[in-house]
Amino acid sequence: MLRYLLPLILFFVLAVFLYIGLGLNPTDIGSTRLDKPAPAFTLPQLDDATQTLSHQDFKGKVSLFNVWASWCGTCRYEHALLMQLAKEGYTIYGLTYKDTVAEAKTVLMRTGNPYTANAFDEKGVVGMDWGVTGTPETFVIDKQGIVRYKIVGQLTFQLWQQKIKPLIQALENI
Repeated sequence: MLRYLLPLILFFVLAVFLYIGLGLNPTDIGSTRLDKPAPAFTLPQLDDATQTLSHQDFKGKVSLFNVWASWCGTCRYEHALLMQLAKEGYTIYGLTYKDTVAEAKTVLMRTGNPYTANAFDEKGVVGMDWGVTGTPETFVIDKQGIVRYKIVGQLTFQLWQQKIKPLIQALENI
């Protein structure tokens, strides 16, 4: 009797796990950086290697930190929104991730540059410190330099309106 019930029991256990898995958000992979200070870094800027961008630049204002690359197709889709946000006065810092200077500069010359400053992370070392799993990823950083939110994948207008903009407004009022 047990011989016939065991496969049925295993089937139901597996079905429960699959049902639970369907309710999970595959883009929500979490972050070990949330509610912690931005990782310490200092990198040369893409436009001028004699200038640097560091974690200290985040302090004093709420900002976005956008990880992107010229080879990233999804980054191209979110670029128009970043340009709009920059025109509206939001502070956006960039991290050019595992790219070449020439390719990254070419993309920004063609499409516009929404970044207040853009760090160049050729080997991806700083990206690893931030827990970057791919591009694009965007972090919301408060006035004290604390990471408050992480977006994995494309920053969309809907996500901006529903989550990011209200969060930034709340952080600016603190």
